[in-house]
Amino acid sequence: MDFQMMTSLPAHDLERARDWYARVLGAEPTITDVGGGALIYTRDGGGFMIYESAFAGTNQATAAALGVSSLDAALANLRSAGVALEEVDMGEMSTDDGVMTFPDGQRMAWFKDSEGNILGIGELPS
Repeated sequence: MDFQMMTSLPAHDLERARDWYARVLGAEPTITDVGGGALIYTRDGGGFMIYESAFAGTNQATAAALGVSSLDAALANLRSAGVALEEVDMGEMSTDDGVMTFPDGQRMAWFKDSEGNILGIGELPS
């Protein structure tokens, strides 16, 4: 089987989500009329879809994760766009100023999009 997996994120308000993803992540949809209520974004070989749903923001787990070359630079950009990082407590590990450092040194942070979806962000291995 040959396929690509695509993350799907629900949105109460598709236009609000579109504006947020453009303003905060610099992402513009590549396809804007999918089934009358969805946007598809493709970027660097990956992609995600935002679709209208009354269930947006109800998932309490990470809905999607972004891999970046510099977590510090990405977090500075997010914070300058007014995005607040989530404080996460996983028992033995928790965030410090919004960033969790794992035993292997990997760092990750979480934030919510305009629709309440939880997004993770971490540095790609070099």
